Amino acid sequence: MTNTPTSNAFLIFLSCVCHLVFGQICYSTPEEMERGAFVGNIAEDLRLNIWELSTRRFRLVSDDIRQYIEVNMENGKLFTNKKIDREEICRQNPTCSFTFQIALKDPTEMHPVEVEIIDVNDNSPSFEKAEYSLRISELIATGARFPLESAHDPDVGTNTISTYHISANGHFAVKVQSMRDGSKSAELLLEKPLDRERQSTFHLTLTAIDGGVPHRSGTAQIIINVVDANDNAPTFDQEIYRAKVPENAAKGTLVIKLKAADLDEGTNAELTYSFTNHVTKRNRALFTLHPRTGEIRVQGTLDFEESPVCDLDIQAVDNAPPGLSGRCKVVVDIIDINDNAPELDVTLVSSAVQEDTPPGSVIALMSVTDLDSSKYGKVQCQIQGNIPFKLEHPVVNSYKLITGDVLDRETVSLYNITISAWDGGSPPLTTSKVVTVSVTDINDNAPRFTQSSYNVYLMENNIPGISIFAVTALDIDLGRNGEVFYSILGGQSQEQSASVYVTINSKTGNIYPLRSFDYEQMKHFKIQIQAQDGGSPPLSSTASVNVIILDQNDNPPVITSPLTWNDSATMEISSQSVYPGYLVTKVLATDADSGQNARLSYQFVEATGRNLFTVGLLSGEIRATRHLNDKDRITEKLVICVKDNGQPSLSSTATIVVSILSNITEQSLDGTNKPLQPEYFSYLNRYLIIIFGSTSFLFLITIILLVTLKLKQGSRINGNYNSNARCHDRRNSTDVFNRGYATNEPINYTVPCQTEGYRYTVCLSPESSKSDFLFLKPCHPTLPFNNLGSQETGTRK
Repeated sequence: MTNTPTSNAFLIFLSCVCHLVFGQICYSTPEEMERGAFVGNIAEDLRLNIWELSTRRFRLVSDDIRQYIEVNMENGKLFTNKKIDREEICRQNPTCSFTFQIALKDPTEMHPVEVEIIDVNDNSPSFEKAEYSLRISELIATGARFPLESAHDPDVGTNTISTYHISANGHFAVKVQSMRDGSKSAELLLEKPLDRERQSTFHLTLTAIDGGVPHRSGTAQIIINVVDANDNAPTFDQEIYRAKVPENAAKGTLVIKLKAADLDEGTNAELTYSFTNHVTKRNRALFTLHPRTGEIRVQGTLDFEESPVCDLDIQAVDNAPPGLSGRCKVVVDIIDINDNAPELDVTLVSSAVQEDTPPGSVIALMSVTDLDSSKYGKVQCQIQGNIPFKLEHPVVNSYKLITGDVLDRETVSLYNITISAWDGGSPPLTTSKVVTVSVTDINDNAPRFTQSSYNVYLMENNIPGISIFAVTALDIDLGRNGEVFYSILGGQSQEQSASVYVTINSKTGNIYPLRSFDYEQMKHFKIQIQAQDGGSPPLSSTASVNVIILDQNDNPPVITSPLTWNDSATMEISSQSVYPGYLVTKVLATDADSGQNARLSYQFVEATGRNLFTVGLLSGEIRATRHLNDKDRITEKLVICVKDNGQPSLSSTATIVVSILSNITEQSLDGTNKPLQPEYFSYLNRYLIIIFGSTSFLFLITIILLVTLKLKQGSRINGNYNSNARCHDRRNSTDVFNRGYATNEPINYTVPCQTEGYRYTVCLSPESSKSDFLFLKPCHPTLPFNNLGSQETGTRK
């Protein structure tokens, strides 16, 4: 191809054409341009800065666009990636273009782009054969036409064949006709009668010329033989016949029956029907023409979408040499039926969306086409199932798949979206396509404990560092968002933070004690556990753990009464006062444990007397079993064991030495003149006498001082000090001893006071002559102070 400067300027101008039609960017570029030829400045047309091409991830979205068009990311210009052959892409379609999408992110934008390929005159016309022969009778009248083989030019528009020329001669000219499809056909026109005797053969050159700039041409040789024969040509009753046949017509279906007439007779009137050279190979494959009957029948598979109209040029030739012919045209209209299902072309913008993607976000772009006519080609689309996606229909035959509701990965993590399309036929034809969209996780779920509160039972004296419990929290998020870490928030136990008692494994949730617990010191404590995920920002929840310490039998009983010294106690009883069931003493013991571990039982381990004393199993009361006599020992040694009910059982023992006195009165009176024998007196009693005597003395002095201060205070207030307040009644102690032991009554010392006084009774029990002491006890605690004076001369208790 040779390009002039004018044509080059014209092509460059076409390549720069850019306009916006209904939101679509259109460019035009000539074919056969060298690689790298400028197509358009997409960045300028989209009003984008050059740096936005990379930051917004500019890309071309199409299946095969990259083999023709590329974009320069440095300046935003579109350029050809290779030479574009329009005839290879679109063949002889009158218009030729291809489309693609421009995809941008943040925000997501899609811009349709159409590039129209402009045809250039790069192909010369050509004939199927280099030489053709014609036989023409000399009787043919002037003005007769003879169809010639048409040339073929793959270019379109003005670049295709525009005219035919024939070499100079005295008889023939070329008549150019325009066909229904816009192509040109040539006919040989007889302008001057033939005379075979003068010239029987003509060698003509037929030239086909296209309309390109510059023109291109092709030639073929026409050899015309002039014969002397039949002088009447067959004729049809119509020049153009029309017929209709559905595209699904079966093979052998009759389309039309033609009939031509010839005025000649005999052999010259016998006609043969055939297709002229103007009938294409494709149409010859679709239809058959019976040479004798003129019937046209369906032979191949008709397709309305490929060619809705078929033009058939028919000739009828008589059998007389040289054979005259008549011509007609049959136009066969193919009736469309709904035989093509819609086609869906899906361009996926994003195959993965976050679950917090707002409704209305674009997921995919779809274009829908139907090869059938507009009667059946009206296509509708719909999403199957109740899913949070929907279709938008912005322009004809174009849809957007967008999110229609809030997504939740924990409910559905993968969607297989089935998109159905159906046409307007009856019944309609349908097609479907599945778009797979995965939902990616965000940290929208906090860890959840299996329980809001846990009770943990821990035996005291536990071993530190051994797991006592494990909490579990579940997070239904994925990856880092679903990883759970445990920690102790706090909690109070006996005014200390619970974190000093236990620790927790941050990954497993196992709780470990940091120390050994003592039930007697701590019964329970409470801690707060936090479960936090690894998301950003992290989410958390809490649960409380109540640690209840269980008692273990780790404390033996402790005997609290009677008081012992080196696990031994001494007491005295009078042989005269002992009778069966007589309460000698009651052993009291305590156990720091609880429950069954603190349930105590009492029993003798050793007793010197034979069946003289018994002890209550549960009460600890030591009682005499019989009266005492002179044969009994004066000292009985009882070893008592106090045992708890734990497993294993713990016990304590104590020795009680019981001294049996035969005449307690004499010993009490003589006790001041005779030294006590060792078996009746112990160092413990001596210490106790000193302690309790000193305490009683100090207590008495304190009472006297308080009474004196109270009287002085009253005299200051009233101005009258009563100096006669004194104690005036005292009983001889000999009377006490004379009747105290005989009646077992307490010996009373009453000290009445006239005003706001206090009265105390000193009691001496005959059983405590050596082991018990004098105690001051309040007398008549319920009497009012103003009645004390009237009680002085009354009965003293």
